[in-house]
Amino acid sequence: MNNGIIILDFGSQYNQLIGRRIREMGVYSEILPFNTPLQTILEKQPKGIILSGGPSSVNAENAHLVEKELYEQGIPVLGICYGMQLTAHLLGGKVHKGVKGEYGKAHLEIVKESSLLKGVTNNSIVWMSHFDEVGQLPPGFELNAQSGVIASISNEDRKIYCVQFHPEVSHTEEGGKMLENFVFGICDAEKNWKLTNYIDKTITEIREKVGDQKVILGLSGGVDSSVAAVLIHRAIGDQLTCIFVDTGLLRKDEGKKVMDNYGEHFHMNIKLVDAKERFLSKLAGVDDPEAKRKI
Repeated sequence: MNNGIIILDFGSQYNQLIGRRIREMGVYSEILPFNTPLQTILEKQPKGIILSGGPSSVNAENAHLVEKELYEQGIPVLGICYGMQLTAHLLGGKVHKGVKGEYGKAHLEIVKESSLLKGVTNNSIVWMSHFDEVGQLPPGFELNAQSGVIASISNEDRKIYCVQFHPEVSHTEEGGKMLENFVFGICDAEKNWKLTNYIDKTITEIREKVGDQKVILGLSGGVDSSVAAVLIHRAIGDQLTCIFVDTGLLRKDEGKKVMDNYGEHFHMNIKLVDAKERFLSKLAGVDDPEAKRKI
């Protein structure tokens, strides 16, 4: 689907949350790897691009970067946390390691309102999670807010906006307003996406891709595999076989619940593998959590 918001993934734990916030507004969003070729991004005709946060440093030898031409396409860009540092780094500013890492709540002092911060209350609480920080703005950028560090900058002419904090998390009091300002006020995106449309589209795509072949799916009972199982089952029915492995490390009665819910309620073909002895015998006598994980 085109004309939505593209989120480039730099490894942030909040990527899926950014996408969810935008979809809750009724706007399509899609998460792509940070190194997706620019041409591939442009073919999707995005109304806006969000550069997510991430754990690495822009000054590292193997730093995750984007093509500088991304900023020259006239498409609004929002850099979040690492995305802000990356933008400053690529466009002529300077990023350095902070005196100390900052994690948690901070107060946002608005210095000069931008289209992104329109209507945002001065000194509202934002959520920080970073080690590096912007020390010098790129040419053409203005300081919009600070929180002890440079917290928000923008180049209105080029429609590039950056924040050091995370507007997508609930701890940022007016983060929703900022995202709405970007999606609707800056990107002029349309409310034309519904979950039901996505479900129907996905089922059709699965059916076309699988044809008359069969599919095996590892079902853990968690959210990701469960959603995948239901969508695939709706698309191809009994052509799907789910395999559920009981490791002996599940919660009480969880194995029975998975078999009942997906076998009896959704009428899926599920094969139960009882591997309790195999797992527990190898873990016997081991106390160290990391050693257990590797086993």
